[in-house]
Amino acid sequence: MYKIKRNDTVEVIAGKDKGKRGKVLRMFPKTDRAIVEGINLVKKHQRRKQQEQQTGIVQIPLSVHISSLILICKNCNRKTRAGFSVQPDGTRLRVCKKCKEPI
Repeated sequence: MYKIKRNDTVEVIAGKDKGKRGKVLRMFPKTDRAIVEGINLVKKHQRRKQQEQQTGIVQIPLSVHISSLILICKNCNRKTRAGFSVQPDGTRLRVCKKCKEPI
């Protein structure tokens, strides 16, 4: 179970986009990478393949290793590590290490 999931808000802590925040769009668990909105954008020359497709030079996000990301708590709005707490029914919840609230 990963501590960062899709639709989480994260901040980049290493690399060219250090300090930027964005929402996780997609996770790749086999390679420990994630695509984050507005982070690690590269320019790609693209040809029209469909009628409504954009052509020319477009910016697309590439994946970032999850070790370069840190979770932003929704409650306290600070960078935090995620911990786990086991509920009485046996389910696991991600918990903010700073404010102890479920993420």
